[in-house]
Amino acid sequence: MSKSIRSGRKGLLAAVGVSAGLFLNVQAATAQQSGPPLSSEQIARIVNSTDRTAADRTNDQRRKPEQMLGFIGIRPGIVALDLSAGGGYTTELLARAIGPSGKVYGQSRPRDPNRAPTPPVTPEGNSNPISTPSAAPAAPASTPRLSPVALAERENNLRSNGVQAAPIVALSRPFEDPVPSELAEERIDLATLMFNYHDLGHLGVDRAAMNKAVFRTLRPGGLYVIADHSGRPGTGISESGTLHRIEEAFLRQEVEAAGFKLMDEGNFLRNPNDPRDKNTPDPPQPKDEFVLKFVKP
Repeated sequence: MSKSIRSGRKGLLAAVGVSAGLFLNVQAATAQQSGPPLSSEQIARIVNSTDRTAADRTNDQRRKPEQMLGFIGIRPGIVALDLSAGGGYTTELLARAIGPSGKVYGQSRPRDPNRAPTPPVTPEGNSNPISTPSAAPAAPASTPRLSPVALAERENNLRSNGVQAAPIVALSRPFEDPVPSELAEERIDLATLMFNYHDLGHLGVDRAAMNKAVFRTLRPGGLYVIADHSGRPGTGISESGTLHRIEEAFLRQEVEAAGFKLMDEGNFLRNPNDPRDKNTPDPPQPKDEFVLKFVKP
């Protein structure tokens, strides 16, 4: 065997060894970043934390946070983006579950100063399925509280109560461009959009641009979890401003068009008795709601 051939083989073996080492290092780093999901016992302790507000505990009755966090497969130390964070019910739960080694961003749409403030939509759907919009007392004429203010209050409360939670960072950005440039490329592990995708229809949001932006910001293997109020077949997003519903198949088609793959469906908020033809079902009952978990391949 010639000296040049032996030298070439040694170089090839060395290159293979380096490549294998890099691959193993990447695997180790990935494993370290994606530890096991929280157990049902750990999630129960988070949800039952005595320092959570009475309003959040009331919302728990409909939202079933233990099942939601379990369905997501929430893991400590990840970076999450809560789209349309609103008052921060979901944002805070994510922060508590992820812990201080991770981070949670809560996105909200900036208010247009040229437009009069609109009455806030019922937060993340009807938190009290027995009441109807017409039965609600008239709210005093005032400017609705901004989402960044609500998130800052939650962050301060977590710190003052000594809760080992992820920092909450408010992002006031359009849905079509939900994160700053330093987070725009494969920096997020989880994105959530809870019960507000339908509102993007009557708000005039470019949903295709939003879904593509979320796809870009997620790491490979990152999750996009969406829950919403189920509409009837064939209605698409046409009833977003009236019944506050969206057709599940329509939403799935829009999200998959951005490159996502459906990973799992959660049925823990389903109600087959809901005729899906009213905003609040009559007789009073919970809405039929779906939860979809998408993954970035």
